[in-house]
Amino acid sequence: MKHDPLADMFSMIKNSEKIGRNECLVQVSRMIGEVLAVMESHMYIGKFELVPGERGRRYRVELLGKINNCNVVRPRFSVKNREFIKWEKRFLPASDIGLLILTTPKGVMDHKKAKKQGTGGKLLGFVY
Repeated sequence: MKHDPLADMFSMIKNSEKIGRNECLVQVSRMIGEVLAVMESHMYIGKFELVPGERGRRYRVELLGKINNCNVVRPRFSVKNREFIKWEKRFLPASDIGLLILTTPKGVMDHKKAKKQGTGGKLLGFVY
């Protein structure tokens, strides 16, 4: 039984990349769509589109082979604008490599954009 669709999405993408697939199908939700849009804007994945299927609608995600690791962050830690370095050290392999994806009052975005806008939020996941 699936309890965390975001975790399922990250594991599906990571496992499909590891075995060398060019695309994968993931569950549809608004949050997943916004996270995929952030990953697409930073070229971790290619285009994604909504497709009908026998089990309902899904996102077809084009994989580019650029993801080494991606996962959710549980529990959803609150992050202040000045604490991003602490969380980068904890979840990313090095400075300026990878993204922390978070939800803010201004929408879902990566930590670099949140720093520029001067906002904090809750951590959703990371990708590098």
